[in-house]
Amino acid sequence: MRPSPANPCLSALIPIFFTSILLLSTLRLTTENAFLNQGLNHIISLFSPTFARDKSAKSARADHDIVLGHGCNLFEGKWVLDKQNSRPLYSEDSCPYLTRQVTCRRNGRPDSLYQKWRWKPNSCEMPRFNAVLLLERLRNKRLMFVGDSIQRTQWESMVCLIESAIPDSKKFIHKDPPRKLFIAEEFNASVEFYWAPFLVESNADHATKHRVQKRLVNLDEITKHSQNWKEVDILVFDSYVWWMSQNQINATRVGSEKIKEYEVLTAYQLMLRTWSQWMESAINPQKQKAYFMSLSPMHLWSSEWRNGSNGNCFNETYPIQRPFWGSGSNLSILRVVGKTLREMKVNVTFLNITQLSEFRKDGHTSVYTERRGKLVTSEQRLKPLSFADCIHWCLPGVPDTWNEILFAYLIDN
Repeated sequence: MRPSPANPCLSALIPIFFTSILLLSTLRLTTENAFLNQGLNHIISLFSPTFARDKSAKSARADHDIVLGHGCNLFEGKWVLDKQNSRPLYSEDSCPYLTRQVTCRRNGRPDSLYQKWRWKPNSCEMPRFNAVLLLERLRNKRLMFVGDSIQRTQWESMVCLIESAIPDSKKFIHKDPPRKLFIAEEFNASVEFYWAPFLVESNADHATKHRVQKRLVNLDEITKHSQNWKEVDILVFDSYVWWMSQNQINATRVGSEKIKEYEVLTAYQLMLRTWSQWMESAINPQKQKAYFMSLSPMHLWSSEWRNGSNGNCFNETYPIQRPFWGSGSNLSILRVVGKTLREMKVNVTFLNITQLSEFRKDGHTSVYTERRGKLVTSEQRLKPLSFADCIHWCLPGVPDTWNEILFAYLIDN
């Protein structure tokens, strides 16, 4: 049996990932067959918004795609080494708001090549990130990332991307669990993170004290969380990794005090129904915008990209340079999210960062991170099969590209 990585934020996931191997292995076979039958690009295109410069095309949006430029899909492309010395977009030393969990170089990672890769779409160039322009778009507004520790990393990335454009005396962090807020006073703007790993209510809703072994999800209950979202101008949602530790999940429904085991996919669908119903009843599309980030892949087993190996993401320094889809990304979950968003009465843009992130086996925190609030020790680093975190991402790194894509959408509206 293949060991799973340590996960410093969700340390309780470690033993549970052993039990999820059968689920992921079955998914891998299903996914590989799907790719053989339909082709990788076709599958990814099912979920990928495209760009068009013809602004009039917005009225003809289908499947909640935002059309921003002549058929350019930001989600299909390849990683190329930056030759203009523009990467990384910030450094660990320049951004004071990074947590120790993600500062891989500071934590002892010997290489820095993972910071130098730039995402290049096949048929266009990524818009260059402009912190001042984004802050102007956020003037008098709130941008909130809602989800788990992956979303928290994306929030940290966004804060680091914009903070250098703000004088020190005009910016600060405020913690109001389960929220974290970065305040840009000069722009009367905030960039916030809200901890809700399942989106609906659960016994994991405490911002710091949460365990995943005895998960209990209330599939019909969302009010405790959503009352903190309803006035937010721009919402960015994510929910995946906490669902994927076992085949089943314990959950309750309104009107029943009985705890029942649900298949994960069924429970996820019920969660999305609760979330989408709230969105349709509470979101004002004239004033608010919403985005849903697709799943963030895990790179648990190196044999998936290098035949015959028996490792994980540890010591990986280059992206995968061929078509690839690993068993750490659940295609069924991806389809369910896409279908839900297409059927909703309000527009929620699906940002499908899964495939581009699949290539980045080199971008995870690995053994250069925290576990239960303490840095992985030098002795533990010698046991990467037990202590490497192949779920979370180093910063600067892959989540910066997610935010560059989000930036492209935000400045177009």
